[in-house]
Amino acid sequence: MAAEYDSTEFVDTDFQAHKSPLAASGGDPLRAPTRDEVDRRVVEAQQKLAELKRAQDSLERERASLEELRRRQAEFQTGRQEMVHNLTRGLGLLEESEFNARREAEQMLKTIADFRSALAKIESVHEESWTKENFSVELTRGLTAVENARMEWNAARLKTAALSPEALKKTESEDAPPAPALALTQLSFGDLCKLGLAFTWPLMVVALVALGIFVAVLLRR
Repeated sequence: MAAEYDSTEFVDTDFQAHKSPLAASGGDPLRAPTRDEVDRRVVEAQQKLAELKRAQDSLERERASLEELRRRQAEFQTGRQEMVHNLTRGLGLLEESEFNARREAEQMLKTIADFRSALAKIESVHEESWTKENFSVELTRGLTAVENARMEWNAARLKTAALSPEALKKTESEDAPPAPALALTQLSFGDLCKLGLAFTWPLMVVALVALGIFVAVLLRR
């Protein structure tokens, strides 16, 4: 037995659900929209604009955040390269300086030991103990000690900055006592007269000028 015919079987319900308000009203599609329909469309357009504005604001915030992230990332990469370069170069310079300082310290310790040994050998020579029999031998030994000490001294002056001629001259000038002032009692009568004239001649000039002015004033009267 054939099934009964259903008139809704071939009806597209989705199409009917999405029909425009104009079509749903059952009116003529060519007729002018009503005031309510226009107001409804205005409201829908405003809602869509508001949604688009919110989406735009969200995208603007995301863009600003990404730009800040990019700036910080570039700053990090630039700073990292700069500091890696500076620290690597600084380490190289400090290591070289530390190596040179350690080598100079080792050389200075060796020089100190050599100076002490040379000084001990020179001080061990006692001329008062020489006799006629050992005079020549002891003199040769003493001269050898002095020459060896001089060689140590000259070699150390070339290697050690603290023993350079400039450093020694500066040390001698600092250690030298100040020149004593010459006492007045040690000066001759002529020197005392010259010294007194040197102190009093400016006063004499001022007195002569004042006297000349006084005489000129009297003559005008």
